[in-house]
Amino acid sequence: MIKFCIVAVFLFLFLILSIPVFGIEWLIGKVNPKARDYSSLRIVQWGFKRILDITGVEVTVIGEENIPDEPVLYIGNHRSFFDILLTYSRCRRLTGYVAKKEMEKIPLLSTWMRFVYCLFLDRENPKEGLKTILQAIDYIKNGISICIFPEGTRNKGEELTMLPFKDGAFKISTKTNCAIIPISMNNTAEIFENHFPRIKKTHVILEYGKPIYPDRLDKETKKHIGSYVQGIIQETIKKNSEML
Repeated sequence: MIKFCIVAVFLFLFLILSIPVFGIEWLIGKVNPKARDYSSLRIVQWGFKRILDITGVEVTVIGEENIPDEPVLYIGNHRSFFDILLTYSRCRRLTGYVAKKEMEKIPLLSTWMRFVYCLFLDRENPKEGLKTILQAIDYIKNGISICIFPEGTRNKGEELTMLPFKDGAFKISTKTNCAIIPISMNNTAEIFENHFPRIKKTHVILEYGKPIYPDRLDKETKKHIGSYVQGIIQETIKKNSEML
């Protein structure tokens, strides 16, 4: 419970103290948009890393060398709020995450999210959802990676289970032919969700799979690319569960 309170206070202070930073970042963006983008990226990553330090999480990272130096579509399984902190804190390139629409209503946090190219997905409105996917495609074309959790929500089932992947997310890759990087995460719910409101020191495993380029897949596999990628992640989390 103590760690939860420390994280809550840190997050509150980070958001409040960053209010003047928004103005500075805006001014930097007027002169050098790319510098503003990377400045915002590093500031948010710094905050995420400090929160992870507070939790005491131990992370085993596998396959980070598989990520090419180009805009990619990250696809991961999703069991914890900390999945975002664990993965975003390691992004070398500009990367926008696709978040649920409700996150847009959170003051200050949503401002930082816009600064780092996050997109807000309305899961109840197909027309608005399509606009989000088209915006993500545009980001990829402009050199910004995208990360999405195609289960659509946090999976609250058994540790090694996954919810069905939603196919719309994969259009971001098939329409741009950017590489898909599977992200497989084990034990992340044990940080917080499995014993809410306690935050527990935990060992998690984060593995980046080899890049998957849609145009290099056979016709049948490409047609069912969501199931194909989900199968890779499913096999990986089962394999890595033996390391915990």
